[in-house]
Amino acid sequence: MTGAPSVSIYGIRHHGPGSARSLLTALHQYAPDIVLIEGPPDAADVLPLAGHEAMRPPVALLVYQPDQPRRSVFYPFTHYSPEWQAIGYALTHEVPVRFIDLPAMFRFALEAKDGADSPEGSVDDAPSAKPLDQAIHEAPFEVLAHAAGYADADLWWEQVFERRRDTTDVFAAIAEGMTALRETAPEPDRIEHMREAYMRQMIRGARREGFERIAVVCGAWHVPALSNIGPAGPDAELLKRLKRVKVAATWIPWTSARLSYRSGYGAGVRSPGWHEHLWRSSAAEYASGWVVRAARLLREEGLSAPSSNVIDAVRLAEALAALRGLSAPGLNELSESILTTLCKGDPTPMRLIRDKLEIGDALGDVPEVAPVVPLQADISAWQRRLRLLPSPEQRALDLDLRNENDRERSRLLHRMLALDIPWGAQRRATGRGTFREAWSIQWQPELSVAIIDAARWGNTVESAAVARLRADASAASELPRLTELLNGAVLAALPEAIAYLLQRVRDASAGATDVRRLLDALPPLAQVARYGDVRETDRDQVLPVFDTIFERAVVGLQIPVSLDDQAAATMVASIGHGHESIVLLDRTGQRAAWCEVLRGLGERDGLHALVRGWCCRLLLEEGALDSAELGRLARRSLSTANPTREAANWVEGVTRGSGLALLHQDQLWHALDDWLRELDTGVFIETLPLLRRAFSGFAGPERRAMGEKVRTIGGRSNSLPLIDPKEQLDRERANLVLPVLSQILGVKIEDEHGD
Repeated sequence: MTGAPSVSIYGIRHHGPGSARSLLTALHQYAPDIVLIEGPPDAADVLPLAGHEAMRPPVALLVYQPDQPRRSVFYPFTHYSPEWQAIGYALTHEVPVRFIDLPAMFRFALEAKDGADSPEGSVDDAPSAKPLDQAIHEAPFEVLAHAAGYADADLWWEQVFERRRDTTDVFAAIAEGMTALRETAPEPDRIEHMREAYMRQMIRGARREGFERIAVVCGAWHVPALSNIGPAGPDAELLKRLKRVKVAATWIPWTSARLSYRSGYGAGVRSPGWHEHLWRSSAAEYASGWVVRAARLLREEGLSAPSSNVIDAVRLAEALAALRGLSAPGLNELSESILTTLCKGDPTPMRLIRDKLEIGDALGDVPEVAPVVPLQADISAWQRRLRLLPSPEQRALDLDLRNENDRERSRLLHRMLALDIPWGAQRRATGRGTFREAWSIQWQPELSVAIIDAARWGNTVESAAVARLRADASAASELPRLTELLNGAVLAALPEAIAYLLQRVRDASAGATDVRRLLDALPPLAQVARYGDVRETDRDQVLPVFDTIFERAVVGLQIPVSLDDQAAATMVASIGHGHESIVLLDRTGQRAAWCEVLRGLGERDGLHALVRGWCCRLLLEEGALDSAELGRLARRSLSTANPTREAANWVEGVTRGSGLALLHQDQLWHALDDWLRELDTGVFIETLPLLRRAFSGFAGPERRAMGEKVRTIGGRSNSLPLIDPKEQLDRERANLVLPVLSQILGVKIEDEHGD
């Protein structure tokens, strides 16, 4: 060594293309013999993979605790991340490169000791007003931008750095600005002190090893703290006795959209696609190139984007920049000009441009040699085998379960759901075939953590799903939860889990006494029994269990109970679950027995009126209740001898569901009309909210049809006298009732003159 080691500190903005460009220029000029980068030293073993030919940003370093995988932190990188360019420079020039931030093994231990509720990698993008000292620490560039007269920090950064081609003294200027800010900011917290102390220790270590030109790449905020190294004693004292936990690190694919998240070193960008464009474009072409890309996107979507409008958009953006005193148009000016010229003022195409261009939909890739847990390897193998590769775009997936490949796809998605890895979400399938299944799938980087978390259950997706379902079943005590797990096991085609869950369901049903729990347990079993044959599942295993629970529920429904309003609403939902299960299986004897149960509940004295009304409605839908009988029950329930609230509850129960089935029930409408006419004004006003609630769930066309029904109501059955509206109707009294009815139904009722 010919002299004292030289240390150059480069303060950068994370994910800043201007910083990346300036940093590359500075590194080539300085020619360091080691590069130190703010980042997790825990990832030292996988850091060289950044230079692998199969590595394609955006990617992220994932550091996590193997025994608590949910405690993790991401460090995202993309092409224009200054740290990524620094890593690339070092690997290309074959000089050592190291991460020097406080290791995650210490930070996780500190967080656990302090009782942190969430790991370092948590996302927190919500804007909020912060005091100046906090703002200086968390977003120093915003403070500098405001001091320069810019309301938008990104706009200031673009003008000063992103499109800057002369990088002379840029890092000296950043250091000066950060030094001034830190002189007015409060002292950093304990973790921040430790981070900077550890980075200084790493710089000292590089000096002791004999490196002569040490390049340090760090967030601009840390530059003043690292520029003056000082004595090692205080830093060593601060860092001694730090506890550690075991951690692991790997590379995972990342997405453009997730680059806006604050994780790892707490940085994000609002428009990753725009920054990528700035990185790849020359100063002379970035504005016109952006408009051309927007026009090309619109054309690909079948929208008009003439070349003349492209030229006008560029000129308008340049004019806006000149009016605003800017040297060149930025993203705001380009977006406004594109909205005006290419989109004709329509914000809908602009949302497309925002999603596809400004944000982007890129998904990175990592080499297969990157460390993964066995479960991840198995899932990846299944994805390749089934031609179902991960994508950041949300896309629909329609499966035909008669097809072996589609059936395997369904099993994989259901097994991942059982492991709490929500790659896909089921949606309603079109068509009536039981062999159809519809999904919406989208791969998110966070699923990598979920996979690591699920790896404790097994090394393959099948074995892990079986173990997880068995564990969940062992911990579950409620019958509905057990039948839900059984349904999931059938959908995932896991015979070992199915057998265990069937036994757990039998055991739980034998001791179940709550009729609502029994009814709530029926739908998943009905699904299994109805669709099991499509998935090659033995439905004969499930039907005896279903029958046993159904019989116990029927017996329980015979026992008189007293229900308050809340309990009645719960009972209505449970009876609905039982009804949909019986209808789904469509077994004649069971369906007839169920109708008898509903009939008994519909006429039981003392039962909550909401439940009685709901049972009448279900019987009506089954065709087991004719118009005359419905009219009798309506007149009985709406008798003036009954409390008004009870009558209103019955109306709410019987009007649940589709309104079309009610339109032809004249007996019901006449009974309702008679009941309303008998109410005095005060009682009617008190009852009005209940009635509005009863009719509010109907669709607009249904309410209009009901309004027509009320307007033309006239014909009566033999049990009720006919009324001729022209001769016997008391128009004065009718005018008092009809406006209120129109308000209940949400329709306009015309008078005899058509007004």
